[in-house]
Amino acid sequence: MIMWKDTGMGSMLFQLLLVSFVFLSFVDNGSAGVTSKFVRQEWPSDDIPLDNEAFAVPKGQNAPQQVHITQGDYDGNAIIVSWVTPDEPGPSQVRYGTSEKKYDFTAEGTVKNYTFYNYNSGYIHECLVDGLEYDTKYYYEVGVGDSARAFSFQTPPKIHPDAPYKFGIIGDLGQTYNSRSTIEHYMESGGQAVLFVGDLSYSDRYQYHDVGVRWDTWGRFIERSAAYQPWIWTAGNHEIEYMPYMGEVIPFKSYLQRYPTPYAASKSSNPLWYSIRRASAHIIVLSSYSPFVKYTPQWRWLAEEFKRVDREKTPWLIVLMHAPIYNSNEAHFMEGESMRTVFESWFIQHKVDVVYAGHVHAYERSYRVSNIHYNVSGGDRYPVPDKSAPVYITVGDGGNQEGLASRFQDPQPEYSAFREASYGHSTLEIKNRTHAFYHWNRNDDGKRVATDSFMLHNQYWGSSRRRRKLNKNHVHTVLASMPHRLRRPL
Repeated sequence: MIMWKDTGMGSMLFQLLLVSFVFLSFVDNGSAGVTSKFVRQEWPSDDIPLDNEAFAVPKGQNAPQQVHITQGDYDGNAIIVSWVTPDEPGPSQVRYGTSEKKYDFTAEGTVKNYTFYNYNSGYIHECLVDGLEYDTKYYYEVGVGDSARAFSFQTPPKIHPDAPYKFGIIGDLGQTYNSRSTIEHYMESGGQAVLFVGDLSYSDRYQYHDVGVRWDTWGRFIERSAAYQPWIWTAGNHEIEYMPYMGEVIPFKSYLQRYPTPYAASKSSNPLWYSIRRASAHIIVLSSYSPFVKYTPQWRWLAEEFKRVDREKTPWLIVLMHAPIYNSNEAHFMEGESMRTVFESWFIQHKVDVVYAGHVHAYERSYRVSNIHYNVSGGDRYPVPDKSAPVYITVGDGGNQEGLASRFQDPQPEYSAFREASYGHSTLEIKNRTHAFYHWNRNDDGKRVATDSFMLHNQYWGSSRRRRKLNKNHVHTVLASMPHRLRRPL
């Protein structure tokens, strides 16, 4: 029997053992193959009526609306501001500064519009605001005169391996009452930026003029969050809008007109795939709907982008896509297989920490598994445990009008750690280069309920060799910031 002396050394060793125990329990075992019996359907999956206050048009003649921001460069000290003026172009100018109602700087943007069948968009403004200071709150204004509107945003910390940051993850949102519940609950989470994994407005479920109208309502719907913090966009299948019967055959037409991405900053040739760095994270956005996979422009770009990843500066490597690689729901089963066969080995080789996807309207988290050894003549035919693999998480549960995907495969596959058919969102709170806290929050009867949560260890800095390079204070920092319930042995 080991007797601990009440000394500083004994206390430190105990804390190290405790952190190790919690770490192994939560990362290796998670929720151990759980299929939740909870199925939530608080409201019908109908879109909110057009005259609802959630879609209210701002007061004032030609007032800017649908204001949203995204990251504007590779490293996070620029934003792209977008908005729509409905009646006339007006100025494409952003006035901004570090004091409220005092705008010391201006940035000039561009304006455009487009048609979709017999719908005419408003005037879509896009303005790059660059040269910003890190970790600084800025106030900005768009529009003129009595119709001008003011907002604010916070820039991220400077790129650093131990820069803390909290991301929200939302997918397949739409514009129902359940969608509104997800947005409201996310806004209570303290998230600083949204990683959006595709399927935005679901306007493609409408026809003719109403397609464009439902893009406008969705833009006003998300403004309450997207005007104040960057949403990092991923395109889903509902953004394709290929509608030959209406004479509209240009895929992603509405999406690309309205939601710019900083793709050129990461040397991408297409706004549907790109990369950014933010705080201590390197985020790679992939398109699940690029024709074919191997030897395509996206494939060639990703091969080069992985070479640019520097885990000494941005230890957290996150991939976003729309169609999940691992999915045990009957909905969209194996639709991500072409992406898996080509990119899964790269994710393991480059030690990707987590891959987020949407598409399936339910929540699911995998264990660390891979299926890269099988070929037609032999090898592992099914996914096997692989500590070098990322965690795969499906968060396609934002609340859209298609409803929940509640038919999971039975029995639950061994690669599936936790799954539930409910509406919600996730958060990833990065603490330092080695640890992050992950939560999936079910939107349950008007409350935000943390249903699935665990501590995520970094794939690059998690090896024993690299951990020895760290200052011992990292362990104390992690322990002090852990939720109290995670400190208790399981």
